[in-house]
Amino acid sequence: MRFCATLLILATVAACAPQTRDQVARNAARSTVNRVVLDRYPNLPLEAAIDCVIDNASANQIYSLGADTLTGPTASSVQIVAEVVQRPETVRCLATQYARDAGAL
Repeated sequence: MRFCATLLILATVAACAPQTRDQVARNAARSTVNRVVLDRYPNLPLEAAIDCVIDNASANQIYSLGADTLTGPTASSVQIVAEVVQRPETVRCLATQYARDAGAL
């Protein structure tokens, strides 16, 4: 099933222009990251966490996360999100988003 989902995403992405491919992959990855954040990081602000993870993931990580959008998060996608969340750039992003959200209250 995962193989079929990966082929479907790759076929969709391959048919697009480079900028569109990136956006399709990022949008697909957002779905997987959303589910992982809800399950593993319930105290993080959801939209900020998704944005920070997507913005700080590598292209390969984005494609892997995007491939899991149809089948749901796997152990691999949970590991990818955990790795990205721990990066200093992601931590800074989350802190900035948290401060921005707190200031808006």
